Amino acid sequence: MQDIASLLPTDADRALLIGRVHDPRDGGPSVVAIRQRTLFDLTARCPTVADLLEEDDLPTILAQAPAARWAFDAVARATLDHDTAAARFVAPCDLQVIKACGVTFAGSMLERVIEEKAGGDPQRAARIRDTIGQAIGAAISSIRPGSPEADKVRQYLVREGLWSQYLEVGIGPDAEVFTKAPVLSAVGCGSPIGILQASRWNNPEPELVLAVNSRSEVRGVTLGNDVNLRDIEGRSALLLGKAKDNNASCAIGPFIRLFDTHFTLDDARQLDIDLRVTGEDSFALEGHSSIRRISRDLTDLVGQTCGRHHQYPDGFMLFTGTLFAPTDDRDAPGQGFTHKLGDVVCISSPRLGALINRVTHSETAPEWTGGIRWLMRNLAGRGLLT
Repeated sequence: MQDIASLLPTDADRALLIGRVHDPRDGGPSVVAIRQRTLFDLTARCPTVADLLEEDDLPTILAQAPAARWAFDAVARATLDHDTAAARFVAPCDLQVIKACGVTFAGSMLERVIEEKAGGDPQRAARIRDTIGQAIGAAISSIRPGSPEADKVRQYLVREGLWSQYLEVGIGPDAEVFTKAPVLSAVGCGSPIGILQASRWNNPEPELVLAVNSRSEVRGVTLGNDVNLRDIEGRSALLLGKAKDNNASCAIGPFIRLFDTHFTLDDARQLDIDLRVTGEDSFALEGHSSIRRISRDLTDLVGQTCGRHHQYPDGFMLFTGTLFAPTDDRDAPGQGFTHKLGDVVCISSPRLGALINRVTHSETAPEWTGGIRWLMRNLAGRGLLT
């Protein structure tokens, strides 16, 4: 049984935390502030998290929240038990578009190149990993994307026949930015995460997720799992949507930590994110991702997502990529890592808490039924829209 305290940051007593609670009595979600293991309902002031992130003085709004409505411990336990009959935490975002940046770390960039060269075959990937990894890794590990040095490396790799579309976005001027999942489709902590039944080579992707408002202001951060089907994307980059966007394939949470005097964007740039996968077969995998090693600054990723070229009137959540790309053999030598049903995935960071989910098939995960029309009808029925 997971410790409910693990969901909270280690410095929770001074963290500015917001989330969403789905209470069956309301039939829908409420925006909450988490303070002193108590949940304060902000929904009357801000019906959605998207509304809240547009406000200027967030610390004051959270401090002036009305009387407490839920006890943290009870909601956290229902969340980890996935008790849908009780009030539980759900993904802490709502009307924001869910975007993602890929190939932002050299290590995971190499794995993308290997996937492409291997055509999605994990055994073939194992055979080429050493040679191609050494050849490309030595050339790009310290290159700043879009720089003159990066262009020289590009010319060298083209001559050597090693150029890849993944290297183009990894060290070229333009970042890879794609839509990870539809609005309101992300699952939260405690919910099952989904992989397609057809996938035989897949993995979690532990990432820092930025909460950005309509003015391109990063108001806070949270944790995310950008579940990836390596065999499907490896067959063709044109299958990215099939590899990335499926039922329950995007997990975000448990909470958004807002920026204040105790936690800033500079602090987010220094975060370490840990991963642990525990299988019912007693297999355990651990990984680590350091935001300090990202190749593009977080504000650059935001600027490449939103600007005069593209606006997001309800804001967006932005996955920032991962350093983690597992190569540990789980079953047979040379086959690498892939998920099995029942795997428990824990993505954690001391200042953000822990996002915990169990792996299932997308085809058997709970269906996504709560879209935008449902949310608007629910809020209107509760007298929360004016």
